[in-house]
Amino acid sequence: MTTSDGTVDGLARAVPRPGEAARRRPPLLRGQGPAVAVVALGGVIGAVARYAAGLAWAGGPSAFPWTTLLINVGGCAVIGVFLVAITEGRPAHPLLRPFFGTGVLGGFTTFSTYAVDVRRLVEEGRLGLGLTYLGLTLLAALGAVWAAAGLTRRLVHRAARADGRRS
Repeated sequence: MTTSDGTVDGLARAVPRPGEAARRRPPLLRGQGPAVAVVALGGVIGAVARYAAGLAWAGGPSAFPWTTLLINVGGCAVIGVFLVAITEGRPAHPLLRPFFGTGVLGGFTTFSTYAVDVRRLVEEGRLGLGLTYLGLTLLAALGAVWAAAGLTRRLVHRAARADGRRS
């Protein structure tokens, strides 16, 4: 027997009434639709740019993966500049970071290809070259983001001091 509180003989209902669950469930993206859209758009742009770079500087099947190395190191340098510029420099639109930082640069840099390249080199019996590539990419990428962020930080702070003197 159903009671006035919607239970059957005092037991909780196992199946919600039609439409009841939909009213209680929060929206899937909770207002994140614009951010998801700009990340997707940026990802397409970055992936197309990476693909074009791969076509422009294609190496042979057994060549050292210079293109992937340069894309990843260059992308890390750009993220260093970008993040300092938008966090310590001029204010940016709230969707710029997800569009460019996550979308474009996330689609452009290609650490999955980096992993495949390392595996390929090892499977071809070039363990030393594979490990060198593994370490070189890691160190160069971290060095690039560190150096680019440091240089950008100095330039941003110098510009801010110069603006302060002009006021």
